[in-house]
Amino acid sequence: MADLLWDDVRCFFDLDLMGALPDVRVSDTSVEGWQAVLDLVAEKGWKCQYSEGETVFPVPRAEAVLSRPGDAECADLRVWLSADVLAIFRFHAHDEIDFDVDLRELQGQERLDVFCGFLREIGRRLGKLVLMDAEGDYGHPVLGFDVEADRVVLLADPQVR
Repeated sequence: MADLLWDDVRCFFDLDLMGALPDVRVSDTSVEGWQAVLDLVAEKGWKCQYSEGETVFPVPRAEAVLSRPGDAECADLRVWLSADVLAIFRFHAHDEIDFDVDLRELQGQERLDVFCGFLREIGRRLGKLVLMDAEGDYGHPVLGFDVEADRVVLLADPQVR
């Protein structure tokens, strides 16, 4: 059974309401948490690409990425959850894992299920909440993986249009 039903949550995937790139995050983590996510990506065989600026490199250890100088090129890891669904991890801080998804890629029940599955995998691996906020509205999650419920749940009331 699906964690969330598209008809119940479609407003949280509306570009006008949420912005094109909502923020997804795991707070209160560590370098080890980042490494667990990198290991998960490798174990699941998700297609991925690590880059620093425009240069592509093999995926490094989390400690190496997070210990780069502050003025170094921006590092990111692109992970394709499916052929049409991309998550982009940004290595801004050791204590918070954050990534973007493009809501234009997450329309309909099938892609919602892929996204929820991804949040579940990360949340289960880390044993932590995985939260999604509207773009630029940090701290006001609308949905996320709940560790105790062991599923993705709504954290805000849907907007009625």
